[in-house]
Amino acid sequence: MANHKSAKSRIVRNNKRAVINGARRNRVRTFVKKVEAAIVAGDKELANTAFRTAESELMRAVRKGVFKMNTASRKISRLSQKIKAL
Repeated sequence: MANHKSAKSRIVRNNKRAVINGARRNRVRTFVKKVEAAIVAGDKELANTAFRTAESELMRAVRKGVFKMNTASRKISRLSQKIKAL
């Protein structure tokens, strides 16, 4: 257990941030799953609209520090390739 006041406040803050970041990560996963579901269904129009929202969510997560830039870029690139293959 932390003894210093600053260490205790960091524990509280880190727990809050973990909850917020987890929610953001989950939100991104949801949008990516929507794109993948549209790809499996073969609906290119729906996949494109879902891809645009997923891309913006991924970039927002990068700005917030949830994902690294290369990770988001890789995910976007792979989804884009799958949509183009439809």
